[in-house]
Amino acid sequence: MTRTAQVVVIGGGQAGLAAGYHLRRLGLEFVNLDARTEPGGAWQHTWDSLHLFSPAAYSSLPGRLMPPQTGEEHPDAAHVVAYLREYEKRYELPVRRPVRALGVYRDGGLLRVETDSGTWHGRAVISATGTWRPFLPAVPGGGDFAGQQLHTVEYRRPQDFAGRRVIVVGGGNSGAQIAADLAYDTELTWVARRPPRFLADDVDGRALFGAATARRRALDRGGTDTGGVAALGDIVAVEPVREARDRGLLKASPMFARLVPGGVEWADGTRAEADAVIWCTGFRPALSHLAPLRLRGRRGHIATAGTRAVDEPRLHLLGYGDWTGPASATLIGVGRPAREAACAIAGLLA
Repeated sequence: MTRTAQVVVIGGGQAGLAAGYHLRRLGLEFVNLDARTEPGGAWQHTWDSLHLFSPAAYSSLPGRLMPPQTGEEHPDAAHVVAYLREYEKRYELPVRRPVRALGVYRDGGLLRVETDSGTWHGRAVISATGTWRPFLPAVPGGGDFAGQQLHTVEYRRPQDFAGRRVIVVGGGNSGAQIAADLAYDTELTWVARRPPRFLADDVDGRALFGAATARRRALDRGGTDTGGVAALGDIVAVEPVREARDRGLLKASPMFARLVPGGVEWADGTRAEADAVIWCTGFRPALSHLAPLRLRGRRGHIATAGTRAVDEPRLHLLGYGDWTGPASATLIGVGRPAREAACAIAGLLA
């Protein structure tokens, strides 16, 4: 079956919904294709104790403030899922699920989106699939380790590891938060490639968004690179992280050199036994559906001007990080680049 829309939005998470909001306001005909079975995007697949860095009012999509969560200054992931579900319903966004985009192709004056449930043609496409491809670094001995290995996306709760020897790898927010989660009931070893850099305790998502925006504005006017969020540190000191840190439970060791059958080994021969290794090593953009357009450069990066793909002006990329808009991978940050993408597409279609 082949169907047509002016704009095909690939992705039904926060970036796809923000795009849909602005497309609707501009009166454009569009469809959102979401590979997941339920609303809520990637927020449906987080660990149980995860909370936002910011209060609800500073974690909102365009047009609708996130309501506060009773008893919580910083809402949890379940609250975010409920908000996204209500947002989608409130604006009657035409989300079709589960529909997985397999490839985007040039087809005359249109872009053709092949999916696992048929074909869509659009005069423009917004790719909003997010940074949801788990990254696992290549470490010597990975196939020799006899214990359990899992990525952040597979971790749920500390009770699953109670009494076990666990190594958490990663010096970012997910590594610190999961290490703090496990610090009380496991024999924990936390490792990072460089000493963890905690942000000041009063810094939350509001300040991070401000720093990312200031950096982008400085670069756009040819000014000095302020460093953005990276200049402030790596780890937001949310309450569980602060508590574990202040108790002396978050002491990071340098990255090990290899895995061995019973654990890990450092370059000097020191070893630590482990029953499980949790890789908090981040994600990569989910862009395999764009491969047929052949837009990636040598390093796998798609060149963009704002959100627009430089070599295919009918394609916009939204929500993949600062390279598609300041803080565009965040709830509060995706609204402005979503509006810019929708306006650019309106101009193109006119």
